[in-house]
Amino acid sequence: MYLLLATAAALYFGEVGEVPLRRFHAAESVAYLNRALVRLQDIWEEIGIPEEQRLQRTNDVHKHIKGLLDLMIAEEEELKKRVLKSIESCRKELSILCSELQMPPFEEDGCSMLQMEKNSRTRLEVMKEHKKQRMEELKSLVGKDRELCDIMCTTPFCIDQDSVPSLTQLESFRAYLNDLTKEKECRHEEFVSIKKEINVCMDDLEQQPETSFEMDVMCEDEEAFCLSNDNIAALKLLLRQLKDRKAEKELLCSGYRTKIQELWERLQIPQEDREAFSEHMIKSKKKNIEAVRNLPFDT
Repeated sequence: MYLLLATAAALYFGEVGEVPLRRFHAAESVAYLNRALVRLQDIWEEIGIPEEQRLQRTNDVHKHIKGLLDLMIAEEEELKKRVLKSIESCRKELSILCSELQMPPFEEDGCSMLQMEKNSRTRLEVMKEHKKQRMEELKSLVGKDRELCDIMCTTPFCIDQDSVPSLTQLESFRAYLNDLTKEKECRHEEFVSIKKEINVCMDDLEQQPETSFEMDVMCEDEEAFCLSNDNIAALKLLLRQLKDRKAEKELLCSGYRTKIQELWERLQIPQEDREAFSEHMIKSKKKNIEAVRNLPFDT
């Protein structure tokens, strides 16, 4: 019976064909089991338990030990299955994430199951964070792109907003927005400069904004103006038209002033009388034009 129990213990603990450390543990376990059985036999003899009952008790000890070992093996086998399942699940997710992030597949060999499972989970968390960061940056860039598109009436940057962008795509998107932002700043400066000139021309012409476009241009909120190429072109056209009107007005006034100077010379108008009329000889407002126009040049 001792030999049977020792052999069973050795098989359970891997005595045969295992590495030295496992053989040491197996031998130690067998030795302890033998000592325990010898002690039990001594106790039973001291008590006076018959041989037949001692044999039955020894069988009970064997069954109990075997049951404990079977239970431990079943639990460890279940643990092994859970570890393998976790590794498989992590690798599936890693495969999907590597594909989405356009990164090489994650491979690891030469380590234990537990270490492999730990490494896979760690790598998975890192990859999830990479994906999260890329999607957050994409969302931020898309928001900036929409704002610039609204201001400049441009076509949105071509990128799939539902897929994880590559690092190259994000870099291209950032570069595109940087260039677009610079273009927006240039157009805004141009708009502000032209608006000032338009404002001066309208003031000189004593003209108020009439069309919806002119009202948009003269609106106090400069950030609300759409800086499209068409609007900038229309802005330049408006300024050119106002300058043409102003030039025509100046030319008309110049003609009147020349006639007035000739009239004054012919009539020998005193200098003090001329000075009283000097405002109309300099400015070209509506009242000035009316004043010089209504002089009797045929006198």
